[in-house]
Amino acid sequence: MGRPTFDAVAVGDALPSRTFPLTRLDLVRYAGASGDFKVIHWNQRLAQAVGLPDVIAHGMLTMATAARLVTEWAGDPGAVVEYGVRFTKPVVVPDDDHGAELEVSGVVAGKDDVARTVRVDLTATSGDAKVLGRAQAVVRLP
Repeated sequence: MGRPTFDAVAVGDALPSRTFPLTRLDLVRYAGASGDFKVIHWNQRLAQAVGLPDVIAHGMLTMATAARLVTEWAGDPGAVVEYGVRFTKPVVVPDDDHGAELEVSGVVAGKDDVARTVRVDLTATSGDAKVLGRAQAVVRLP
């Protein structure tokens, strides 16, 4: 499938869903890249001491991972002109070889003929929990 064009996309079109793995190693790598070394992202004992079920993924890592669905669909990360989410639940990342799964789906929910942009509404879940709310990206398409 090639890069979508504005004229070929319709409201209601679904983006191909993806499942992204998130492991403890991913959390360590993200912590190093972002400088966010909060203990809830790497220390199970302290995460549980503050009421979390286990270590959780960084919110911004979750947000960025979900955005990959849109950037891969659009074929150009620079095509995303606006992106926002609300964090609703954390992604719990167990200490095993599998980690967590972030399941992301999207649908074209609006078109702006003047700006030649589309709004993509995303749904992101991990396990049975919806982890992002009001996740929307505005994408400029050729």
